[in-house]
Order: sequence, then C-alpha cells, then structure tokens
Amino acid sequence: MDHMVALRVFRKVVELESFARAAKALQLSPAAISKNIGELERHVQARLLNRTTRRMSLTEAGSIYYQQIRRILDDIEDADRSLSALQNKPGGLLRVAAPVSFTLLTLSPAIPAFLARYPELSLDLNLDDRRVDIVKEGYDVAIRGSDSLEETSLVARRIFTIEHVVCGAPDYFRRRGIPREPDDLGRHECIQFTLSGHAGDWEFRRDGRSVRVPVDGRYKVTSSIAVRDALLAGFGLSLVPRHYVADELARGTLSAVLDGWSTVETPVYAIYPSRRYLVPKVRAFVDFIVEEFGRIQPRPNARS
Repeated sequence: MDHMVALRVFRKVVELESFARAAKALQLSPAAISKNIGELERHVQARLLNRTTRRMSLTEAGSIYYQQIRRILDDIEDADRSLSALQNKPGGLLRVAAPVSFTLLTLSPAIPAFLARYPELSLDLNLDDRRVDIVKEGYDVAIRGSDSLEETSLVARRIFTIEHVVCGAPDYFRRRGIPREPDDLGRHECIQFTLSGHAGDWEFRRDGRSVRVPVDGRYKVTSSIAVRDALLAGFGLSLVPRHYVADELARGTLSAVLDGWSTVETPVYAIYPSRRYLVPKVRAFVDFIVEEFGRIQPRPNARS
C-alpha cells in the first residue's frame, strides 16, 4: 500500500461523499479507490467507512481519523506550495463562485484586466446567489456578502463594504410623496430584495438612535438588478446598494431620500481555504480585487 495515496483517496472519498466521484477527481478506477480504502482500514485495524450500494458515511473511528489526516495532508501541501509559490507565476484554472448582481454590477467589468495581467491563468467564474461549499464543490475562492460569517476553517478577507441608500424615481415621489422619516415608509410601495438579511425590515440610525422599520410591498425579487429596473420604472422605492445606482443618482433618474439617516452596511469577503501559503493564482485574484475595490472605497480589508 502506498500510504500517502491511500490517505489522499480516503480524504477525497469523505469530502465528495462518493467512491465514484473520488475516482473521477483523482483519475483512478473505482476498483483502485476501493482497494486503497480497504488496505487503509486493514492498516489502522478499524472500519473507517460504512458503505452500502446507495450511500456512504463515516464511522466514529473514521471521523476522528479524517480530522487528523486532513490537517497532516494540508501541512504537506503547504510545505510543497511554499516552495513552488516562490518560483511559479499565477497560472492554471481558477474557479471562483460569486453572487450574480454584485458580480455583474461591480466585479465583472474588472475581469478582463485581471486576465490580461495574468495571461497563463484561466478563470471559471460561476455566478450563483446560494452559499456554495467551496471545499466540497472544488472552488478556489468565493465572494460572499454577509453581516456575520460562520466559524469555519476558511479564511475570509474583507474586500468591500456595501453602503445602502433609500431611493426611487422622481416621478414616483411626485405621485406618492417623499418620506421624511423612516416611519413614513409604511405608506410607500417598498420593493424588497429577498436574498438580503434585512428584506422584511430596514434599519436606520441617527444621532445614536436606531430605528427598525417593517416594510412590505407587492414586488419581492431575488435580483438587485431587477430592483433597480423597478425603481427606474417608478414602481416604488427600495433600500439598495449605493454603488449599484450611483450613475442613476448622478443623472437624476433616481433620487435618494432619508439622507439624514445612515442605513445598513454589508461587508463583502473573499473566502478561500485556510492555507499558510496561498497558491499564486488565489493570491493574485484576491489581491487584484482588493486593489480594484480600493479604488472605489478604501476600507480595512483583512480578517482571519
């Protein structure tokens, strides 16, 4: 038995929850996967996996063993990577997951410049508003906006802070009036971005006072771009990221209200697997987007 191969096979089977998917990922035959797992179990003299024709699960011994060998394999990969990173330029395939509206309105315009800077690198950018499991699904980096990040073994580097503004079309305010206080929003048609953590109530602050206002409306949608379209059509007002509507506010096709009140801010992070030594392609991408967003909004940008 090649012990290192067997450990890597075991780890991949656990993380992908499938012998067949592990075989494909490691470019081994299903028989080779089964053989390595069997030899590893004989070596440790314990059953590591419960497996049937339909599913696979870790035994108690397998769970303990997985946690230990994962750290060991990570350390070995770190050691290898620390040397290769000194001499390798960013290259290969970089897989990134990012939310749809944020990417289209903020990140997407900068991507050609990133690829031009690193001609040996290819980018697979997946736009998806769900919270992806980057380790299980094989992503190198995920872009995620969140007021609170769950405790994980991942690294979260702050790259941007989304400031919000209440706005609508001038025609809408001529018809419905301008809200002067947050409580006035109850009389307005509020367009709700339902993927937001504050879709059902909007929070405002002024002079040390905080007000949380319940909102409702006939239009609820999972896209900030769709919210902006509805605002421009004069359908209602909404609480939206300021930089999503910056051009419209400058042109006067949208108007901000409740300017005396500050509203919610949402940090945006680049999430990637915890490593002491980042592979060059990940470091290059994260550094690039931190640099790019720094042009828009200088902010403290690191968290670990």
